[in-house]
Amino acid sequence: MTNKKQGQNTSIVHPEYRAPEGFASFPTAIHHASTVLFKDVEAMRSRSWLNKSAYTYGLHGTPTSFQLEGEIAHIEGGKHCVLAPSGLSAISLVSLTFLSSGDDVLIPDNAYGPNKEFGMWLKNSFGISVRFYDPMIGSAIGELILPNTRLIWAETPGSVSMEVADIPAICNAAHSRGVLVAVDNTWSAGLAFKPFDHGVDISMQALTKYQSGGSDVLMGAVITRDSELNNRILMTHMRLGLGVGMDDVYLVLRGLQSMKLRFEAHDIAARKIAAWLKTRPEIIKVLHPAWEDCPGHAIWKRDFTGAGGLFSVLFDEKFSEAQTDQFVNQLKLFKIGFSWGGSHSLCVPYRIETMRENWQDKGILVRFNIGLEDVDDLIADIEQSLNLL
Repeated sequence: MTNKKQGQNTSIVHPEYRAPEGFASFPTAIHHASTVLFKDVEAMRSRSWLNKSAYTYGLHGTPTSFQLEGEIAHIEGGKHCVLAPSGLSAISLVSLTFLSSGDDVLIPDNAYGPNKEFGMWLKNSFGISVRFYDPMIGSAIGELILPNTRLIWAETPGSVSMEVADIPAICNAAHSRGVLVAVDNTWSAGLAFKPFDHGVDISMQALTKYQSGGSDVLMGAVITRDSELNNRILMTHMRLGLGVGMDDVYLVLRGLQSMKLRFEAHDIAARKIAAWLKTRPEIIKVLHPAWEDCPGHAIWKRDFTGAGGLFSVLFDEKFSEAQTDQFVNQLKLFKIGFSWGGSHSLCVPYRIETMRENWQDKGILVRFNIGLEDVDDLIADIEQSLNLL
């Protein structure tokens, strides 16, 4: 039979040329895929998307995403990692995996706001009991555990208000009653706090922060040491159809190589600025875990090995909201915007009394994210704005 010459379209879609093997470089290659190819039917039928020793479909990962999952798990001190499109989707993934109608979940009052809002959605739409607890409760959380409590969330330090929870005490109380503990470990980036060494079952992070470092990527991760918990998470992940783009994965992989150096630079700068703010008469409290003003400071000294660039302050109550808003508006180098962990410094005022059930402190809370600018320039910027009040 005479071989017919292929048409031009076919030869374009199925090119004969193959690049030579043996290329090596530092970056992880970006493998895009929806369709994953199998060498034969037997190979297709023998693979399982739950087993990450092989590939099945782009939604379940490529070598690029497997590499990032492996690196995040290693940094966090876990064994398994599942990527999600954002930090909030990672939170949602955990709650939807381990909670069903009729179950009860405990969420700290200082948790990331969307986590609390997601909890209320679970309560109002899915019949899940949701209760908010004092983040400084420690082992006394055992008194709040009910027969139907399935999950306890913790966040340390707490979002915006920076309280440092006693995670080992919470875990001991929870595990004695068969309850899982999940921790939002975004603040430490898995560098300054090792959750699994302190009893945590599930750790989640927003890789949006220090891991990417460029204020340009949204991504989340759920990390575990337990294979059974990981498989349950993977099943929910599959059912929700959660996926991440490989270009974004590559950006996070690239950011990881300098993350520890950047984290330490943020930490040094933030402590210098926090110390300077402590001397200012306009500021009555510095909510930075390395300062005694911050609730849980002693726990931070015991369990953490560092801090990043995020902290808050309380202005003297003689300053009105209009005045503190003016302070933020008059900053030049500090920009107004949510998120953190990038090169640029940010500043945001909060109506903290509306975010917490039992907030007692007076004064307007303002949160700083200290970027990678020169510290003296940042202090000068804050000073010029304070002097205009």
